[in-house]
Amino acid sequence: MELSYARRGSGEPLVLIHGIGHRWQAWEPVLDRLAEHHDVIAIDIPGFGKSAPLKLAPGQRPTIGLTMERIAESFPSFGIERPHVAGNSLGGALALELARGEQAASVTALSPAGFWHTRWEPAWALGNLSVTRAAAFAPKPVLRYVADHETARVLAFGMIFGKPRRLDPTLALEDTIALREGRSFRPLAMASRGYRYTGESDVPTTVAWGTKDRILLRRQFAQAKRVLPKARFEDLPGCGHVPMNDDPDLVSRLILETTGAIPAQR
Repeated sequence: MELSYARRGSGEPLVLIHGIGHRWQAWEPVLDRLAEHHDVIAIDIPGFGKSAPLKLAPGQRPTIGLTMERIAESFPSFGIERPHVAGNSLGGALALELARGEQAASVTALSPAGFWHTRWEPAWALGNLSVTRAAAFAPKPVLRYVADHETARVLAFGMIFGKPRRLDPTLALEDTIALREGRSFRPLAMASRGYRYTGESDVPTTVAWGTKDRILLRRQFAQAKRVLPKARFEDLPGCGHVPMNDDPDLVSRLILETTGAIPAQR
């Protein structure tokens, strides 16, 4: 299937995968930095942004596995094979699944989904995201007011971002509308409830977690360390669930160190 995307730079291919309810523009704060070293392709996953939902057989439901397969099937259309992959939240889980399927050369997973070990953890994450999405159905003048006024913006986006004051008001409004219009939000949210990442791969893997992540809680970082003993683990100080806007320099550096484009700092 064809995916909506933005492409910049040259070099070894690097695919960027956003989280549930977002769009490729989530990576805008780091895109140019990464494009200095890589042929960067930031995609809209099926059913979000401008990408069409998955085409399903009668009775078939969208799953993380099917979404991963469709993303992998899109690689030939980009003229790439086994790219480096970075993902956030659901995108982090998809990146790890691509590596497990031998479809990725390296993985940087930022607060990846799938490392909960109690039933209330996915309920907490998806419940909060669902409340955020419900608020996105407010009239557009209300959404514009929230985006334009710092105090309202902090209250509205503080669950997602560690530094919501840094959000560009125009992008905040556009992201809110994209969240409202994400056709695959509900089915993928339902599929995520029962999803757990249990595999492992031999490719270079970095898992990084915001110290202010209020969606996928820090206890899941500890679980990821148990599931992925070979991976590199890094804190993202002061960052929330979507860290690219909170600290673009740090996020860019970790991705480029994982791909091998720059030496790792120790």
